[in-house]
Amino acid sequence: MKRIAIALALILVPSLAMSATCGDRQRFLDALASKYGETRHGAGLTENGAIIEVFASDLTGSWTIIITPTPGKSCIVATGQSYEIYTETLAPDGDPT
Repeated sequence: MKRIAIALALILVPSLAMSATCGDRQRFLDALASKYGETRHGAGLTENGAIIEVFASDLTGSWTIIITPTPGKSCIVATGQSYEIYTETLAPDGDPT
């Protein structure tokens, strides 16, 4: 599920970034940790080299996706509740299950 969330964010980022809240990356990280208890749960790179990160709280289920297109500046592109972590594996080729 975490991979799906990151993949969806990568698809949606170009349109979302236009209306995203942007600012100092460290201030966002400090606020996510102190106000919401969120820590980084995943990260990836976009085709153009921007960093996408998923932050979430194991206690409250709140989550935030941020993109960092340039060092030091980040944009919040999505937030929400009910974050869950799944560990899923793909069945080997030819396995009907």
